Amino acid sequence: MEKYEFFDNPRFHLVDHPLIEHKLAILRDKRTNTKQFMELAEEIAMLETYEATKDLPLENVDVETPIETAHCRMVSGRAVGVVPILRAGLGMVSGVLKLIPNAKVGHIGLYRDPDTHEPVEYYCKLPADSEQRLLVVVDPMLATGGSASDAITMIKGHGAKQIKLCCIVSCPTGIRKVLKDHPDVDLYVAAIDPVLNDHCYIVPGLGDAGDRLFGTK
Repeated sequence: MEKYEFFDNPRFHLVDHPLIEHKLAILRDKRTNTKQFMELAEEIAMLETYEATKDLPLENVDVETPIETAHCRMVSGRAVGVVPILRAGLGMVSGVLKLIPNAKVGHIGLYRDPDTHEPVEYYCKLPADSEQRLLVVVDPMLATGGSASDAITMIKGHGAKQIKLCCIVSCPTGIRKVLKDHPDVDLYVAAIDPVLNDHCYIVPGLGDAGDRLFGTK
């Protein structure tokens, strides 16, 4: 793989675990059906979440085992919220919740106005205590980076202070935009594909993630 300049950015994380690479190969395959695609997206999201939460704060607790008291550590504070960017991000939520069942779930949806080309938020519902949580924003594809960057801006506008973005397939254009627009946000990706085509699809990519997740065209 080509070494990109953003590899040196401490906010950028390429999660290239062998299990992710294996599952991603099947995810890309045009023969993979909707059920398999959903399951694979969930599994990859779970593995990415493991990496994205390695720095969660811990507190000391005493736990009574059947033998005696054990001095342990548990995640402190209000922990995590997960926010899918509608609609494709919905396919990653269950993977996060498998690891963090008590995570609060929010949703954000936006579209670009055809006249002004400005992002318009059509739906945003976040946990009431978002400013006290790490919000993991999820979207399978990071192409131009425009939607992801706009979504993060809007989430910040609702009071969130700690945000991480997890995507499955990305390209340099989108990575650069998110890191430039949001230098305070950690970005996790499972793959970097080299280019976008004329329709702003990632190449080779995996097609339209939303259509493949939900069986639509």
